[in-house]
Formats: sequence, C-alpha cells, structure tokens
Amino acid sequence: MTNLPAENVPPLLDVRELRKYFPISKGFFRRVVGHVRAVDDVSFTVGEGETLGLVGESGCGKTTVSRSILRAHDPTAGQVLYRTRRAKWSTWYRCQARS
Repeated sequence: MTNLPAENVPPLLDVRELRKYFPISKGFFRRVVGHVRAVDDVSFTVGEGETLGLVGESGCGKTTVSRSILRAHDPTAGQVLYRTRRAKWSTWYRCQARS
C-alpha cells in the first residue's frame, strides 16, 4: 500500500527558472568582463513523498543548483519556494533573487 499525495496539495519545493552566473574578473581593478553561466533556467517541483535526484556530467551545475536552493549561493535570477506546515496552515517561503 502506497501513500500517494492528494492532487490538490501544493509541492514541498518549487524551483522556477533558477539561474546562477559567476562573474569573470580581469585586470588590476578586477573589472567584470563576462559571466560563467553555471546554471541557466532550471525548474522543477518536489511533492510530498517524492525523491529528487540531480544527475549529470561533471561540471554541469548539480552542486550549484543545490547550493542555490539552500542559499549558500545567491541565485542570479529565479524563485525557490518552500512550503512548511504550522498547525493547519501552509506557508510559502519565497527566496527571490535580488535585482
């Protein structure tokens, strides 16, 4: 017997259009001359009872996605939405990139 989540229950984690660009600096004054696109336009959801695995080649951005979700790196753009339970209320914590 499996416990499937109800269809109207919002996901526990919702990542929308996540981007993380790292600056490339050169020269004595460390001018920014470009950006490395470590993560570009990643979106997914994780519902109750689900497990997500990030799989890919070395250097494809798996760790950067994880660190951006945990806010170890500030994302360049996108949204990370967390749902928590307090009594009977569901709350979304919105971590949105600063402009």
